[in-house]
Amino acid sequence: MAELFDTIRVAVSEGRYVLSVHAVERLRARKIEEWQAAAGLADGRLLSERPSDKPNPSVEVGQTLPDGTPVKAVWCWLPVSRLARLVTIHFYDI
Repeated sequence: MAELFDTIRVAVSEGRYVLSVHAVERLRARKIEEWQAAAGLADGRLLSERPSDKPNPSVEVGQTLPDGTPVKAVWCWLPVSRLARLVTIHFYDI
């Protein structure tokens, strides 16, 4: 079941990822650095995998930032470019 999640994790670990405009805005508003979101994915917990999402298959991941703060992130897979994309990230209390 976690094939998509594993694909995204490998891509991010190799630096093959981009950020959506929405994710950039959310990171800035929540004072989260890009590297923190990427680093937290390595030990992330798969919450749901949605391979049929349009326009791109996506996963919801429970992550922990390096300072211990829990967040939920949505990552998607861009099959043509073989890149992961951070779609959004938020704290659990929002």
